Amino acid sequence: METKFTPEQLAKYFDQTLLKPYVTEQRLKEFCEESDRYGFAMVAINSAPVKFCREVLKNSSVHVGAAIGFPLGQTTIEDKVFETERAIAEGADEIDYVVNLVKLKSGDLEYVENEMRQIVDVCNKHEKISKVIFENCYLTNDEKVTLCNIALKVRPTFIKTSTGFGTPEPGIPVGATVEDVKLMKSVVGDAVKVKAAGGVRNLADALAMIEAGAERIGTSAGVKIIEELKAQL
Repeated sequence: METKFTPEQLAKYFDQTLLKPYVTEQRLKEFCEESDRYGFAMVAINSAPVKFCREVLKNSSVHVGAAIGFPLGQTTIEDKVFETERAIAEGADEIDYVVNLVKLKSGDLEYVENEMRQIVDVCNKHEKISKVIFENCYLTNDEKVTLCNIALKVRPTFIKTSTGFGTPEPGIPVGATVEDVKLMKSVVGDAVKVKAAGGVRNLADALAMIEAGAERIGTSAGVKIIEELKAQL
């Protein structure tokens, strides 16, 4: 697939991801330094190492992003708000939180909207980027549209397809699809940005997501994808 992007331009689409719970701080340090060299938009990490990664990236333009209520979304609003506030205080520039799908599937849309509004309000107060993770692999299209319409009311910076950890079939993670990106984009238009995350592992995948309307891509394969593009130039 041909691309109009330079490696530097494409790198700015990527939230380079390291969310494994068993890495060392040395690996996190190397990951942050590598992300800085490639000029990615953000490093996507769990909330605990935010302070550590912020220190590594203190002289970098690469943002530090914290995953909140990750990956199941099954903590209270109060927990998620506290985790968000703490992550921002420790240096997070961007917040990716997981929606409470039990509340969504139980029809408690007031709860879902309140949760989204409280977290987005914290981010707005601190002038930080907010992203709402839908985890589409567990949702019907009607549920995806419902979340998009709530986002249109609350106005997070991004809505996001997936954590990359969702497994509707045991052991088989399901992430972003072009169809979901198109659906989400068709509802929110330019009012809210769309992030595709999970399963984007090569240049063709990344370009397809961008073509579908994604303005950010969450991937652990950012380096591989940029190197793939460089080899084509």
